[in-house]
Amino acid sequence: MKDYFFLAFNNLKRRKLRSWLTMIGIFIGIAAVVALISLGQGMQNYINEEFEKLGKDKIIIQSKSFGSPNQATSSSLALTENDLGLVRNINGVEWAIGMISKLGQIEFKKELQIAYIIGIEPEDIELMSEIQSFEIKDGRWIEPGDKYKVVIGYDHGYSDLWKREVEMGDTLLIENQEFKVIGIVEKIGNQYDDTSIYISKEAAREILSPGNELGSILVKAEENYSPEKVAETIERKLRNFRDEKEGQETFKVQTSEQLLQSFQNIFGVVQAVLVGIAAISLIVGGIGIMNTMYTSVIERTKEIGTMKAVGAKNSDILQIFLFESGLLGLVGGAIGVVIGIGLAKAVEYSLSSGGFEGLLQASISAYLILGSLAFSFIIGTLSGILPAMQASKLKPADALRYE
Repeated sequence: MKDYFFLAFNNLKRRKLRSWLTMIGIFIGIAAVVALISLGQGMQNYINEEFEKLGKDKIIIQSKSFGSPNQATSSSLALTENDLGLVRNINGVEWAIGMISKLGQIEFKKELQIAYIIGIEPEDIELMSEIQSFEIKDGRWIEPGDKYKVVIGYDHGYSDLWKREVEMGDTLLIENQEFKVIGIVEKIGNQYDDTSIYISKEAAREILSPGNELGSILVKAEENYSPEKVAETIERKLRNFRDEKEGQETFKVQTSEQLLQSFQNIFGVVQAVLVGIAAISLIVGGIGIMNTMYTSVIERTKEIGTMKAVGAKNSDILQIFLFESGLLGLVGGAIGVVIGIGLAKAVEYSLSSGGFEGLLQASISAYLILGSLAFSFIIGTLSGILPAMQASKLKPADALRYE
């Protein structure tokens, strides 16, 4: 077995340029697959961590819309304070809070930006923090009576979002109303949260004119109640309250577990498609190995005849060529793994530098590396079967006379 390996290695070494050209398809395909899978797993880990913070007992109620997050495309679809009142009185609901969420214009030092304006009752801040770990970096959260005070996301104070970073005590003009900055939220890691600003619900109703509308309702189920059962009860009672037919609801009620499953299903399909596209280059690489091995058989016909004349069996010739094609795949796979890891880390670094730290981290596991190497070896070996069989079936006399 060791002799077969060294013989195959020496044959590839003698044809360096052809070997490198043959491996291009393999290491491009493996590099793409490794990069996509590692980044995809990293994204999956991030999503799982975020939902663990959310907790299994949380329920999110939103309007069905095709616009921005938490914004209904019609006032008839919007959730309202009346809906919130109903939800709070349902058995199994420990607490429920409603938030206003709308895009609005912000002005600072004669520079304009568009950001999400979140309106929330000061008394609900602590409850909201159970849904998402919002920690204050500087200053404090809004309190009762802070009508024209604002807490800003991390990027407003510590990034290049503005020409001059917003500081504590600065004044922002939000929808033409002056607000004083009293707090800056710690970096969360995604652009939506890090660029949002938070004001009291009273102020939000005044400057955004949403009427009785809410962007979303967040619910926590009581400890002894199943979140799924509570969600079903909320959906049924809210449907009756809004006089809507089953299957035609203008809202959606999802537990954190259901949201996670939805993300995983969508992400799994997207990742499978991307990996499938990348795998096409592996097929091309396999065809390249097959072509190279057929050429090698033709070039080494006399050599094969000599080996058979001195006692080599058909199985010996077969194994030599299979080792050679497998080695092409394995070396190409090893190079691809290194390139793939490098690409994944480069994407991770680029996103971190762009303000998306923690959102996408390359997850490199031993299973991914070993699996990629094994897969590339198998691709190489399979691609060499037909040429190897052709070589093994050559008759010694015919091979020795070949010109």
